[in-house]
Amino acid sequence: MTYQETVNWMFSQLPMYQNQGKSAYKVDLSNTMLLAKHLNNPENKFKSIHVAGTNGKGSSSHMLASILQEAGYNVGLYTSPHLKDYRERIKINGKDLSKQFVIQFIKRNKSFFETNALSFFEMSVGLAFEYFAKHKVDIAIIEVGLGGRLDSTNIITPEVSVITNIGLDHIQFLGNSLESIAKEKGGIIKSKIPVVIGETQTETKEVFMKIAHNNDAKIIFADKSEIEKYKSDLKGSYQTKNIKTVVQTVNEIQLKGFNISKQNIKDGLLNVVNNTGLLGRWQVLKENPKVICDTAHNREGLEIVMSQLQKEQSNGLHIVFGVVNDKDLDTIIDLLPINATYYLCKPNIIRGLDVKKLEAYFKSKNMFCKAYNSVNEAYKMAQANANIKDIVYVGGSTFVVAEII
Repeated sequence: MTYQETVNWMFSQLPMYQNQGKSAYKVDLSNTMLLAKHLNNPENKFKSIHVAGTNGKGSSSHMLASILQEAGYNVGLYTSPHLKDYRERIKINGKDLSKQFVIQFIKRNKSFFETNALSFFEMSVGLAFEYFAKHKVDIAIIEVGLGGRLDSTNIITPEVSVITNIGLDHIQFLGNSLESIAKEKGGIIKSKIPVVIGETQTETKEVFMKIAHNNDAKIIFADKSEIEKYKSDLKGSYQTKNIKTVVQTVNEIQLKGFNISKQNIKDGLLNVVNNTGLLGRWQVLKENPKVICDTAHNREGLEIVMSQLQKEQSNGLHIVFGVVNDKDLDTIIDLLPINATYYLCKPNIIRGLDVKKLEAYFKSKNMFCKAYNSVNEAYKMAQANANIKDIVYVGGSTFVVAEII
């Protein structure tokens, strides 16, 4: 198979949360452990940092990778989902893995995958871990896909565990309270492995304290620590919290013998995009009119992004907006500016919410909107209607942003 045929097979052959939602969610790690054994347990052949959380885990993972790269380490980075190409998920020193590696990995293991009905995400984790092991990375930053306790990445024993924050997202899998979601995310806390918590929340603090205590794990709440302030090339206002979490995590891996200077931290945070290729976080795509996109999609993320958007100086606001079909719109609609013009669209995936349903919902809330046949059509119309002093914002879903970057 060619690279594209291989990726198409991965996408279509097996359940994948990105396309199917809840039916792709596995309830235990038995398949992942079976795959790890089949691959000779590559997860034991490199050091790692494990990053979970409702929001900020992607940005934090890329920041950590950038800092470690600046310090001269050979750094693996595993994140999800991708925006344009599957290979974005698996990088070493900011470079995507080769197409040939993907082809050969699937070719070697295809019959095993089919026999054991492995999911897309399980295959991807196995691929990442084998790639990092074979290329002898000094350390890999491993982002949790969904939850923590039952996530396929949770077979590693990291140097440090990181939980950025907890919000009411993916409640159909993780529970409908902050406490229950914290228990799932807290499942990445390992025996005697320090854990950095990004945000101290009343509902989750005791949950994390208890899990850490039961595991004899040092626990640090980054927002309660005195940490030197740093700037980043990632400009979203929410990155301030992520930076504190990342710097505290760096402090912990320094205690594990990693040699990282203040200059490495400074340079790493200022060069995240250049070092890692991160896209879609308060990314300014053009000026006059200013076009901004952001992958924030749940209440906690959108609240910060919409607040920052309202602070932008503009004559008019044009928002290209689409969501997935399991999104509870009632939980986010009050965050969306009433004074904006909405260009509604359906992201080009199975899980995309039908645009006519989205339009009916918006009109029931007296939002000024119109439905379009595609993300690109909505985007082009927003730009056409925007004056030079206006702002165009694209978001609502990672998959909407992916189509215009």
